[in-house]
Amino acid sequence: MLGNVLMVVGGLLAAVVVVVLILAAMKPAVFRVVRSASIHAPREKVFEYINDFHKWPAWSPWEKYDPDMNRTYGGSDCGVGATYAWDGNKKVGQGRMEIAESTAPSKVSLNLEFLKPFKAQNTTDFILEPEGDGTKLTWDMQGPNQFMGKVMQVFMDMDGMVGKDFERGLSNLKEVAEK
Repeated sequence: MLGNVLMVVGGLLAAVVVVVLILAAMKPAVFRVVRSASIHAPREKVFEYINDFHKWPAWSPWEKYDPDMNRTYGGSDCGVGATYAWDGNKKVGQGRMEIAESTAPSKVSLNLEFLKPFKAQNTTDFILEPEGDGTKLTWDMQGPNQFMGKVMQVFMDMDGMVGKDFERGLSNLKEVAEK
């Protein structure tokens, strides 16, 4: 009797694993998270907060998750070649980003590398468009969706996980830029 129960439980477990693997295989090869906000400030002013990593603590949503995280700035002071590395608690992890493109006042592109809690390499674009007397800012992150990422996305959506942080960051940036 116990042997039959174990076989049924084992069979159900195997079926669940197979279903998860099939669902993971169906996930896209690339993920993308995009959020936008209207900011009542000139593009030049908003651009400065993005193009200079030294100004990110004023608006970055991750700063509040770990105010004691270690930060290292390198390369250029701002613009192309500027780097920012962080090492913090479980909520912020460890990683590095570098400004790969800086076109004032319309675009900043970053190469983003996560080291912990998982390794990943993504690209992030900040697009600043004129909108009346203000700025429409779009924050766009995308990257390859490796198999383990696809398995994770069966249970949690990347847009749902990171999108809220983008919204918080855009709200913070709106607040500081509009002052």
